[in-house]
Amino acid sequence: MTPRESFKIGDLEVAPGAEAMGDLPLARLVTGNTISMPLRVIHGRDEGPTVWLSAAVHGDEIAGVEIIRRVLDQVNALTLAGTIIAVPIVNVHGFLNGDRYFPDRRDLNRSFPGSPTGSLAGRVAHLFVTQIVDRCDVGIDLHTGSDHRINLPQIRADLDDPFTRELAVAFGAPLMLHAKLRDGSMRAAATSRGATVLLYEGGEAWRFNEQAVEAGTRGVLRVFDRLSMTGNGEPLDDSDVPESRSTSWVRARRTGLVQLHAKLGEYVEKGSPLVTIHDSVGRRLGSTKAPTNGIVIGHTQQPLVNQGDAIVHIARLDSEPTNVIRHGKDFT
Repeated sequence: MTPRESFKIGDLEVAPGAEAMGDLPLARLVTGNTISMPLRVIHGRDEGPTVWLSAAVHGDEIAGVEIIRRVLDQVNALTLAGTIIAVPIVNVHGFLNGDRYFPDRRDLNRSFPGSPTGSLAGRVAHLFVTQIVDRCDVGIDLHTGSDHRINLPQIRADLDDPFTRELAVAFGAPLMLHAKLRDGSMRAAATSRGATVLLYEGGEAWRFNEQAVEAGTRGVLRVFDRLSMTGNGEPLDDSDVPESRSTSWVRARRTGLVQLHAKLGEYVEKGSPLVTIHDSVGRRLGSTKAPTNGIVIGHTQQPLVNQGDAIVHIARLDSEPTNVIRHGKDFT
């Protein structure tokens, strides 16, 4: 049998059955210091797919960094079939600044596939596509809620593509959401170049929400198992993974302090109470009921709301799933 070739990326050359850490140079800071995108490569001894794991595409969404750490702690290059390219911090500038965006306020996830001569975000997007995406068969991009919102662990993907759906089911998140490709996103750029991509959402910005981190860790390992790369994933009964093809935000009808009546992951029925809003002296200003049956997949963490603010995110379901929460039990 012909041995696998070494895997080369940036300044790394990783032998079969080995792993290495390195970086891809991005730019220079105004101080003159260089700034780089950190990498960790695990190159299995046996043939298999090449998969990337990415996090912090938005600089304040840090939970994926911890998910990647926990996943790689359970991967052994000597028994791995294939190659894993882990990029725990894609938006290094935003991560260092504690900001979702780049210094010029551009959203990296609206800047793909980028350009080698474009904006800073466009240049980083181009580097990621040409150095990471183009080497991979599958990608798992890890995100959290933003702007003082928390998200239920969920997979967003093209569920009409059979292989993508197979991996989404294997991930085993509390919900699969059929999501159209959005121009400028990593997922759209990677899909157009032939990669299969899962986008994971869970938790909130600047927090290690344990349920979201654990669900993400288990899910990535299950995908590795489905790809026959490892044997580390937990067995999963995937016969009843809830699926949604439509979501909507319930918005504040009045300005005030919001009281939530539905918990993250809870199945709500049309007409059931969702929120009540009071003013600062305790006067009840109004309440809002669920406009449809569905699962609460996100909600605000900010008690103070203005009229029109998004409060509760509901995913519609064709039928009530069997593994929903009731009376505040944890969905995950």
